[in-house]
Order: sequence, then structure tokens, then C-alpha cells
Amino acid sequence: MFYSIRKIIPHACIRWYHLFLAVCANVWYRFPSQELVVIGVTGTNGKTTTCHMIADMIEHAGVKVGLTSTIEFRIADTRWVNDTKQGMQGRFRLQKLLRRMVKAGCRVAVIETTSEGISQYRHWGIEYSIGVLTNLTPEHIESHGSFEQYKKAKGMLFFTLKRKKKKQFEDVIPTSIINTDSPHADYFLSIPVERRWCYGLKGGHCFATEDQCEKKCTAEITEMHFHGIECVLNGMPVNLALSGRMNVYNALAAWCVGEALDISVEDRKKALEKMTRVAGRMEKIEHNGITVVVDYAHDPAALEQVYETLSAIKVPSARLIGVFGATGGGRDHSKRPVMGKLAAAYCDAIVICNDDPYDEDPQSIMSAIESGVKEKGRHVKDETYWIIEDRRKAIKKAIEFARSGDIIALTGKGAEECIVLADGKQKWNDKNVVEELFLLCG
Repeated sequence: MFYSIRKIIPHACIRWYHLFLAVCANVWYRFPSQELVVIGVTGTNGKTTTCHMIADMIEHAGVKVGLTSTIEFRIADTRWVNDTKQGMQGRFRLQKLLRRMVKAGCRVAVIETTSEGISQYRHWGIEYSIGVLTNLTPEHIESHGSFEQYKKAKGMLFFTLKRKKKKQFEDVIPTSIINTDSPHADYFLSIPVERRWCYGLKGGHCFATEDQCEKKCTAEITEMHFHGIECVLNGMPVNLALSGRMNVYNALAAWCVGEALDISVEDRKKALEKMTRVAGRMEKIEHNGITVVVDYAHDPAALEQVYETLSAIKVPSARLIGVFGATGGGRDHSKRPVMGKLAAAYCDAIVICNDDPYDEDPQSIMSAIESGVKEKGRHVKDETYWIIEDRRKAIKKAIEFARSGDIIALTGKGAEECIVLADGKQKWNDKNVVEELFLLCG
């Protein structure tokens, strides 16, 4: 109902309402970001993992840090799960968290900064010092109106980067850190910032000119296997315990932030190698030779990255089984058949199910995904692909279908703590459900 009502309210009224709340929140909590070095991470995919890598790196260097991400809140030594279903918190909640960080003695705050959050002025009043762009692919198009508007929303983060007024932060130089392997890097590098750094894979597609980057950090993958990646980050060998090519980009972005903050190379390396998991991001659960990989991938670009990674590292005889749905509530309708087509191309079997339908008809969402599966023409309904609305039953079907060595890619929700149906939120966690079903299946 809320999503239907929102559509009839003039957009200008909504924007003024959000800005009013942002101003009030900053005044109420006395502009806490002025007392912190704030790092904002934006992009379509990889934000959460990059935020956690950065926070771990700062913490490993002995500096108190605060973190707000899609999956977790962190204030110095205190951590708790983010069960709000918001990657970037609302204005009052976010300012309250920042004030708590100041009170706890944190020097740095890492904020996962979303385009939706920026459009709703949740970033207003926050003095960002460092901005990171992970990548940019089409997402939230219905919400923003167009891809260009979506890109501009992301870009607003970099317009906020400025010098801190307080003397204790005089050594912090405003820095944008941009992934130049992203086709839209030039737009973000055109935004005036005191210092512009770039990063990308060695031999990758560089969408920036030399004069746009004051410094370019590169990474090279030397070996990629199921339980991690061996790579070289700007000349330093690093063994990541995380799977997937995308995590090399995330690690390199964090590496650049560490350098911007003058964190030693040794502390950066140790922090990255110590990280063994990020909840709901390429997270593995193994039982009787079957591996379920839980990942938040909920758009075509992220889904393809997951499928490409798992296809590359699985043994030739193993099958890849995809279990996924798509978010309702007015979210990008056009991506649904594309995701179905991708699954049909990469997966040996597919189970289409609920994600977060909100107030939208789940059957309509699943039918749109199915149209993409059918277009590929390699799967047969009820033989190599199934439509099972109940997500638990869908996961159970995949586990029963799987044999030893197979990999099940369970995507869309990651570490989220609830599923949103027409009648409201229900407690849910993909990993917990998988572990329960593994026990029941024996």
C-alpha cells in the first residue's frame, strides 16, 4: 500500500520532505561527522564487502572505527546485525549512529552510501573525506527515472568531499578513489576533488586517461580457486580467503583507502588476509559434498559475476544449480527476464522462487524470470527448471536435486534477516535455512 501511495505524491514534495528531515537530524545530533574522518563507498555492487575490508583494515591498524553497512553496524568493539533492510540508514538513525561513534572515541566512520540514500538526502550534512566507486551498472532505474539520474545520484557523493575544518584532521586530504575498469569512470573523475586516485586490474579495460588519475593502483590475479584468490595488490602479494574476481576489485579499493589514510602496507595485507568471510557474500555452506554459496547478487551484473566465478572454480563434472527470485515493490522489472536468461546460460538446473515480492504478485515476478529462461531454450520445465514460490521449498528442491560435488548458487538475499511479503515482514535468513535443511536431509 505504501508503495502505491508514494507514486501519487509529487516528487518535489517528497524531496523537500527528505531534505527537511536531513537538516533536522543533523541539527539534533549536532553534526557529528565534523568530528570524524568519513569514508563513503558507493557503486552498484561490492559496496558492503569493500566497507568491511576498509573497516577491518583501519581496526587492524589500531584505530577505533565505526561502520554502517547492509549487513552490520559497528561502533568500536560493539557489533550488531543490520535487520532494517536498508543499506544506508535513514537520516535520524544515521546521525544517531555517527554521534554514538564520536562518543565511543571512533576516529573514522565507514558508510555504505547508496543512490537511494543520496536521492533522499541521507548524506546531507555528512562531511565525507574519502569517496570510493566500486562499479556502475543499471539498477534502480524505475526509482531514479533513468540510468543517467542513477549515475548522477552516485556522483553526488564525490561532490561532498572536502577538507575538515578541525585542526586534528588537517592531514586528511579529500580523495576520490575510482574503479577505472568501470565504463563510467570518466564521469566520476570529472568531478572536482582535491585528489583523484584510480584502481583496476592489470590488463583490464581502463576507461580513464592518465591525466585524470594522480595515482593508479593495480592488481593482478595469480591463482583463483574455490577457497580463495592469490593476487598481487600494487606490488604486494596477498592471499585472499574470499572467492571471486570481484573481491580482488573490492580488496584493491580498500587497499587504496588504506594508503590514503597512511595505514602501513603490512597492516593492510594482514587485515585482508585475516578476513575469511563476509556474511551473505559468496558465503559457503558445505554438507555431504554439496556446497551452497549464499550471495546477495540481485541484479544481472552481480549475478553473472557469481555464476562466472563458480563456473570457473567448480570441477568439470559438477553441476551448477541456481536458486533465485527478484525483488518486487516497483523494483526494476526489466532485469527479471535478463536474470532468467543468465541463469539458463550458466546453470545446469534452476529453481525460481520468492525474493522480496512486497505487495507485488509473486507469480508475475517469477513468470517474468521464466520468460528469460525459456528464451535461452536449453531448459525443460519440471526437469531442469522449476517454479516454486516458497523460498524454503525451493532451496529444499535444489538440495534434493544436487549430488556430491554440485554447487548451489542461492542468490538475492545474502545475509538479510527477513523476507518481505504482501502481509509484512517474516523472519528469514538464507544461511540458517540451508543449515536447517541440510540437517533434515541428512
